Amino acid sequence: MSEPIPLPGDLPPLVRENGPGGDATRALVDLLASVECPGLTARRRRREELTGASHDPIVWAQARGANVLDVDGNRYVDLTGGFGVALLGHGHPEVVAAVQAQAGTMLHALGDVYPSAQKILLESRLGALVPWAARVILGLSGADAVEAALKTAMLATGRPGVLAFEGSYHGLSYGALAACGYKLSFRAPFAEQLNPAVRFAPYPSAEGVERSLEAARAVLAEGRTGAVLIEPTLGRGGVEPAAEGALAGLSALAREHGALLIADEIYTGLGRTGTWFQSGAMGCQPDIVVIGKALGGGLPVSAAILREGVAKAWGTSVGEAIHTSTFLGNPLACAAALASLEVLQRQETAAMIRRCAASIERSLRATLQRPDLGVRRLTFAGMLVGVTIEGGLRRALAVCRRMLERGYVLLTGGVAGDVLTLTPPACMTDEQIDDFARALAEVLSEHAAP
Repeated sequence: MSEPIPLPGDLPPLVRENGPGGDATRALVDLLASVECPGLTARRRRREELTGASHDPIVWAQARGANVLDVDGNRYVDLTGGFGVALLGHGHPEVVAAVQAQAGTMLHALGDVYPSAQKILLESRLGALVPWAARVILGLSGADAVEAALKTAMLATGRPGVLAFEGSYHGLSYGALAACGYKLSFRAPFAEQLNPAVRFAPYPSAEGVERSLEAARAVLAEGRTGAVLIEPTLGRGGVEPAAEGALAGLSALAREHGALLIADEIYTGLGRTGTWFQSGAMGCQPDIVVIGKALGGGLPVSAAILREGVAKAWGTSVGEAIHTSTFLGNPLACAAALASLEVLQRQETAAMIRRCAASIERSLRATLQRPDLGVRRLTFAGMLVGVTIEGGLRRALAVCRRMLERGYVLLTGGVAGDVLTLTPPACMTDEQIDDFARALAEVLSEHAAP
């Protein structure tokens, strides 16, 4: 595509007559299959065998707001927000302007040795987000931030144990993977190299909070746990919020037994759930908060925000830094994050997020609660939405593919793969939301639960 996506009001219709998978897409997907890790191609083939339909990807060419164009010129509405990254919308003009300005002066600095001004300003801005004196460790991905948090807990407590939760997802680098309760198949191939001191408790949802807290109490009482790592709402695990009081209870248990509570706010933080940090809204003040996704507005940057007393465990450097990387505090990503935070902290942005979240909830509740659609449950945590459907993974994949053919990008989630997870940009219009809800109802009706 050579022409930019036009402004709203002049957008092309959703998906042209030939649908996804035009000539340009097919050529690139064939090339992709010849060069990428074969495990990803194999996943697509397994899904095709399960559903009887193609699961070749569309190839993105442009994205603006909630709209995506593929290399064949088809337009889609992105209900994933690029894995939750584009809370402000793809290509927010202020983020783009900040990146363009920074690209004109400096693309790369010297990390922890000779940092850029943007890195220093971002760390200062991030430390001011929490209601306690803080220190900040930057990273490139959510998994990076989790690794920094787990290392901090080890240094601060001297204990290797980690208490994590069933259904949780924290990333796939080794420290984060060991604490990933989402699917055993993620950990199994690497089990012998993962931290053996990780223990799992049931996630403290409304239905299982007492059992979860009892299991957590038993693990912590053993005295070997240094970190309690939890998502305030399961993201990839199916949009399951923690029960009222659960995080506060876990925080109290952690402190009683000398462990640190780490809130993984990579999905839930920075306004997506209607509050700056969902853990705080749930009555919990964690020792460490990890953030990512929406932070960079589309560029890779993450952070672990540590209580100052906890951060002192890193000590005074006596030589080389023991936690750093070549691209630590990349100026381009830091400039994007500063612009993103500037927009996210405005009152009108918070109002936009609340309005969009309310519109999505209203429309989905009004449209999807018919018995014939096979929707078991709707869960809402602001702009983090789960639609749990009957029929398991097979039906969920078929629904997602048919929705793609109609111009909507969705993902499946949940441990059983039966949750349609929505993390859309907050700039979606009411018309887009209502059109999506109607299309989803029609597709669910077409693909009835067995």
